[in-house]
Amino acid sequence: MSADLLTWRDRFERLRANKAFETLVIAIIIVSALLIGAKTYEQSSHIQHWLLALDTAVTVFFLVEILIRMGAERRLRDFFRKGWNVFDFLIVTASLIPLDESEMVLLARLLRIFRVLRLVSMIPELRVLLAALVKSIPRMGYVALLMFIIFYIYAAIGSFLFAEVDNFLWGNIATAMLTLFRIATFEDWTDVMYATQELHAWSWLYYLTFIFLTAFIFLNMMIGIVLDVMQKESAEMALENGEGETAELQALRADVHQMRDQLTRMEGLLQAGEARELDKRPPG
Repeated sequence: MSADLLTWRDRFERLRANKAFETLVIAIIIVSALLIGAKTYEQSSHIQHWLLALDTAVTVFFLVEILIRMGAERRLRDFFRKGWNVFDFLIVTASLIPLDESEMVLLARLLRIFRVLRLVSMIPELRVLLAALVKSIPRMGYVALLMFIIFYIYAAIGSFLFAEVDNFLWGNIATAMLTLFRIATFEDWTDVMYATQELHAWSWLYYLTFIFLTAFIFLNMMIGIVLDVMQKESAEMALENGEGETAELQALRADVHQMRDQLTRMEGLLQAGEARELDKRPPG
């Protein structure tokens, strides 16, 4: 690699790591989001012209920024080894579809909406939150399955008991599950309860037990899963950055292992020296 290429790569690497440059990228992403919102209102042709010019400028900036990040890597394939880099590359590439009157104009507008998601790739804290959410999905799936079983049982019971009260809400198990979802979200659930209490005075027990299971137990279980995964993700991020108690413990363990290896080598040298001294002694 020539000296000129190394110089340019070093410049790109310093620019990529510059906090002011990162702040500028975040600001442009926010401007891009505001442009998307502005296009949902009716504008005059003059304002539309300026919005199109700003959108083109933002697209060019994103293209230059992604090229700088690619040029800062020692090898181009190193850039695509990180998932967030691939995500940014796809978003920026998709933004190159022109906003003209062609058949692709709707697709181009939809793809530009996803440029707002680049905030996640630029802000580490948002990456931790998203990673925690994604990793929580498998564990939350079992909670969701258990919730579905509870919904199904209660819907069947409600359909058998309350169909005569309100066939629209309890006529079959599908509509009963929709009604239970309304109750679980506390959307005028007391109106539903009062309607059934006119015929079944004890029906309050049905609603309260269902709300206790769904709103208080299962919801808190999901929150606990997300918080647990988020704590682990934060610990991993702190370990990568060399910050926090986890990083300090890791450093202490590394130091202890290093000292143990040194003591083992010293012990081996001492034993070898003692063996040589014994060999030098005359027999008898």
